[in-house]
Amino acid sequence: MNEAKYIWMDGEFVEWKDAKVHILTHTLHYGNGIFEGTKAYRTHDGRCAIFRLDEHTKRLYNSAKMLLLDIPFSIEEMKKAQVELLQKNELFNGAYIRPLVYLGYGVMGIYHKKCPVNASIAAWEWGAYLGEEGMKNGVRVKISSFNKPSNNSTMGKAKASANYLNSQMAKFEAVEAGYDEALLKDTDGYIAEASGECLFIIRDGVVITPPNDNSLESITQATVIELAKDLGYEVVRKRVTREEIYIADEAFFTGTAAEVTPIRDVDSRIIGCGSRGPITEKLQSAYFDVVQGKNEKYTKYLTYIN
Repeated sequence: MNEAKYIWMDGEFVEWKDAKVHILTHTLHYGNGIFEGTKAYRTHDGRCAIFRLDEHTKRLYNSAKMLLLDIPFSIEEMKKAQVELLQKNELFNGAYIRPLVYLGYGVMGIYHKKCPVNASIAAWEWGAYLGEEGMKNGVRVKISSFNKPSNNSTMGKAKASANYLNSQMAKFEAVEAGYDEALLKDTDGYIAEASGECLFIIRDGVVITPPNDNSLESITQATVIELAKDLGYEVVRKRVTREEIYIADEAFFTGTAAEVTPIRDVDSRIIGCGSRGPITEKLQSAYFDVVQGKNEKYTKYLTYIN
């Protein structure tokens, strides 16, 4: 990966190679940790801005509340640390930002409330998550044999480290079968989300995306819904079956890392034209206009760091 100079750990900037934790760190054994994925972009005027910093940081604290983690820093301190980290690392051409809150060293056993809570932030240059080719021509997707856990089994709206074991297994299965990404169903057989992205399909000009019944409340998904409405498209939030995806006119993923990535086939069924569709292209272009500061309506979502 592209290493930067510093990582922020519990209020201090430490050199990348020295950002270490003890082998008995509680989260490493039991999985109770939370994180965020936030992205900064070089804007059209040559500056750099973090996209939706407020919303991502608030979601971090919402996840902490769900999982009974008391972050020892305020929201404002965590936002300031992300800005300062990019500045100190001179990541003015854009970066991926990874805040992480975890239970540290000092207590073993399942009961966690006496564990110290640690916080860190890393940032590095990271290109298209599903590849530059995928951004243009679309990715291949497999509907996984793994399901999203039910709301009775886990807390899907927390961006929790433990939740991503499910995603890892689904992603591995898909890649080993020759695909790029996996889609997971919920326990009722409807599509929940991908291993790390939200799904959109388009049928007869209508933009459709599943509700967040047992999945993360996605900030990128919400942004694309706003943009689709701005462009005059009808947007419907409803449960989606795999059969509906097979016969969709277009399909794409959204996410902080994935941004807006077209889907060209699902389970070897060609979607639409088998490449990036016209509505997907418009939404993709609109999204990049927003994060690059070209759309004045959405500059409210940008936190400039220089």
